[in-house]
Amino acid sequence: MLERLIVRGLYAARWILAPIYLGLSLAVLLLGIKFFQELVHVGPKILSIAEADLVLVVLSLIDLALVGGLLVMVMLSSYESFVSSLDSATEEGVRLGWLGKMDYTSLKNKVASSIVAISSIHLLKIFMNASSTPNDKMMWYVIIHLTFVVSAVGMGLLDKVTRQAH
Repeated sequence: MLERLIVRGLYAARWILAPIYLGLSLAVLLLGIKFFQELVHVGPKILSIAEADLVLVVLSLIDLALVGGLLVMVMLSSYESFVSSLDSATEEGVRLGWLGKMDYTSLKNKVASSIVAISSIHLLKIFMNASSTPNDKMMWYVIIHLTFVVSAVGMGLLDKVTRQAH
């Protein structure tokens, strides 16, 4: 009796995560607002802005889009993995192809590769402004980026080894 009550309580506790995932959807909304704010900001200056500056703005927009996609991926697949299935999406005929196929390992790998992509964009932005970035700071940016790359590759290799062991 007590064991069943504890198990039910633990199982029901997964719903505590639902508001967190809802909060991530609000974060996606905030990223969308920032995205369009950047577009509106650069619009009036489009004819006078330097090409390199425009590329930096576009890289910032790509960065925001990647972070937004990462948030959606984490939000939806984590909700489906840890809280409840997203059956209402299939009822409306708007089921995402990857949803339901992404386990924790593939989600972790996608998050790691997204972080590497986001870090790459930041590093490219820094290289485009290399004249205004001190060498020691640039060195640390490269080291941090390489740390992300090595971590992502290490997690991928570890997943490959553990899948082969099973």
